[in-house]
Amino acid sequence: MRAVPCASPLPNLIGLLVLTSFVDLRPMRDDIPTFDMVGIVIAVFLSVAFAASFALVLVRLIRSGVLGDVSRQSVRITSMVFAIVIGASFFSLVFGDLGGEELVKSALSDLPGGTFGAVLAVMAVMFVLGFFLDFLEIVFVVVPLVAPVLLKMEMLGGEPMSRVWLAVMMAVNLQTSFLPPPFGFALFHLRGVAPDSVRTSAIYRGIIPYVLLQVAALALIWFLPQIATWLPDVIYG
Repeated sequence: MRAVPCASPLPNLIGLLVLTSFVDLRPMRDDIPTFDMVGIVIAVFLSVAFAASFALVLVRLIRSGVLGDVSRQSVRITSMVFAIVIGASFFSLVFGDLGGEELVKSALSDLPGGTFGAVLAVMAVMFVLGFFLDFLEIVFVVVPLVAPVLLKMEMLGGEPMSRVWLAVMMAVNLQTSFLPPPFGFALFHLRGVAPDSVRTSAIYRGIIPYVLLQVAALALIWFLPQIATWLPDVIYG
């Protein structure tokens, strides 16, 4: 089906955003200046044009069948995510009621190196799990089990900036775990767009420098936590 061009609502939206930066668009005022009145009239015109163009785009998407396909895919993916969230919540509740948090705390506390060894072990486990699991499963299942225990340890102490540092460490670690084989999810995306002349083994070898860069970034955040905590500390004090 040949695509029929139609007006985009984006220019109207951009115009409204620009107007709000320079003009006071509140109509319920006394003694509105002429400049503001002109801006209000233009804003009304842009709002009507935005609504009309948006409705036209929506109608064309419905008629072409694109909106229906996208909506079904979105519902399917969202349902999968919520199923993971609900299952992980039930698992965390049952695990906690059965004394699992104390078991995890005891296991991490008994590791050599104290807090350093505990954080290192958690990062290693998350890195390995990233080979086989999607990040959602790791975030909703593993993180609620280990994060409270780590934050209560001596080196972290439950401080707000420690929470930020630990969250950034876990996020970078999960990003790193997307790359290595055999089930690195980034490899599947690359394999899908790469031509047949590119062998899978070449893709596996090609990700090695990027994994090393990610590990180096993880080490920098470990030894220089200010990289992760500086901006939040400046914003929130």
